[in-house]
Amino acid sequence: MITVQNLAIQFGKRVLYKDVNLKFTNGNIYGVIGANGAGKSTFLKAISGELEATKGSVTLGPGERLSVLSQDHFKWDNFTVLNTVLMGHTVLWDIMNERDALYAKTDFTDEDGMRVSELEEKFAELDGWNAESDAAALLSGLGIKEDLHYKLMGELSGKEKVRVMLAQALFGNPDNLLLDEPTNDLDMETVTWLEEYLSNYENTVLVVSHDRHFLDSVCTHTVDIDFGKVNLFAGNYSFWYESSQLALRQAQNQKAKAEEKRKELEEFIRRFSANVAKSKQTTSRKKMLEKLNVDDIQPSSRKYPGIIFTMEREPGNQILEVSGLRAVTDDGEVLFNDVNFNVEKGDKIVFLSRDPRAMTALFEIINGNRQANAGKFSWGVTITTAYLPVDNTSFFENDLNLVDWLSQFGEGNEVYMKSFLGRMLFSGEEVLKKANVLSGGEKMRCMIARMQLRNANCLILDTPTNHLDLESIQAFNNNLKLYKGNVLFASHDHEFIQTVANRIIELTPNGIIDKMMEYDEYISSEHIKEMRERMYNKG
Repeated sequence: MITVQNLAIQFGKRVLYKDVNLKFTNGNIYGVIGANGAGKSTFLKAISGELEATKGSVTLGPGERLSVLSQDHFKWDNFTVLNTVLMGHTVLWDIMNERDALYAKTDFTDEDGMRVSELEEKFAELDGWNAESDAAALLSGLGIKEDLHYKLMGELSGKEKVRVMLAQALFGNPDNLLLDEPTNDLDMETVTWLEEYLSNYENTVLVVSHDRHFLDSVCTHTVDIDFGKVNLFAGNYSFWYESSQLALRQAQNQKAKAEEKRKELEEFIRRFSANVAKSKQTTSRKKMLEKLNVDDIQPSSRKYPGIIFTMEREPGNQILEVSGLRAVTDDGEVLFNDVNFNVEKGDKIVFLSRDPRAMTALFEIINGNRQANAGKFSWGVTITTAYLPVDNTSFFENDLNLVDWLSQFGEGNEVYMKSFLGRMLFSGEEVLKKANVLSGGEKMRCMIARMQLRNANCLILDTPTNHLDLESIQAFNNNLKLYKGNVLFASHDHEFIQTVANRIIELTPNGIIDKMMEYDEYISSEHIKEMRERMYNKG
């Protein structure tokens, strides 16, 4: 249990939030959401004690332990992987070290013997005899194979370190767990493992994530940080989003009677409760929606960008034909081989691979930015494309203001360009910002504005949710579901893939898997899993 009393965080004259009074209780998982810069990570740091609050206090239940997902991936480089995980339980780790040091003494005294007896008792109480096997099981669940367990952390790749850090945070079943973006750099199998692990977790968890499917799968509550306030709501992210949008529509409809509004909200709660009751989500397990007061549903003051893709012309029947494509890295590693497919009208295709470089290579090839090692492709004569690359660095290596920057990519006067920037939440003096000083999220919004100028009938998107906040991701997702043209994309956002894609193509070094099916069905199919293993391992 975590109790937050009168918490305030202020940096200079900027007040992030004040008068925060919340209690986070056992058995519940709280998803912390808010626009970029709202203070989500800062809130977790204040709870963990890493950041000293301007005012107020944070207390844990008596004798409870707090564990935090570390963001420092170099701190343990000189320790073995297994020991790094064990160090997550600081009390147990200290006992183990002190016990081992005493046993190693050459002049072992009676006093030492009494101390060792105390340590052995505590060690047993903390299930120390199973510590190494428990740590190994966590590592294996997170995709760290046994042959890595005794290697030094410094020998691991960045993605492997992320998984070890997650195992460290989970180790020892902490009473309170703080996770900041835990799904970053995890593949779909590992994310699924983590969702199942947390869904059965009976202690207190606070998690910051931009992964809506993950938040929906594990969270019982939503903590919304918005315009200097921290509010707690029952339900997962989708419930918070849909209910706040409903409340906003009601607020805008001044003619609706109060009683009609109340009935509509009550019906919404009943419908949503019935839907989640059929799922395996933690939300249904806790039955929190049944206790929700209609008055708790309020419109959000969050702003959503206007991401609206339109087509200048209807595409013909020939979209894209790909034949025998092969891509190899500079050091000879095969990214994909013998790639053959035709894009049909209406296809919205997600491209998958265990190596994300494969999707980027494919997109760069079909956009004419990279030469294939073999094969060919051809676009239909009616097709116009708009491309969102994963690396946009080269687009912002200038000091143009945003109006002039956007004007490079389309025709129109200043007012016209400002209208596209305005859709992407750049207003007033912000449109005069220099391109080379933008944040990652601002750059992505500019790139999306650039795409909208194209009025293309085929969108090519390489991990489009990178650097975007939940509001931008939601707006992007909503429009792609309605977009009438073709979409070719790669993404690590489960919800984005599930709700947009109607076709899946997985690129492997030994050909492709091409299926017309939903993403959830694809990743759960045992037949597909067997096929994937064969495609990646043969040859």
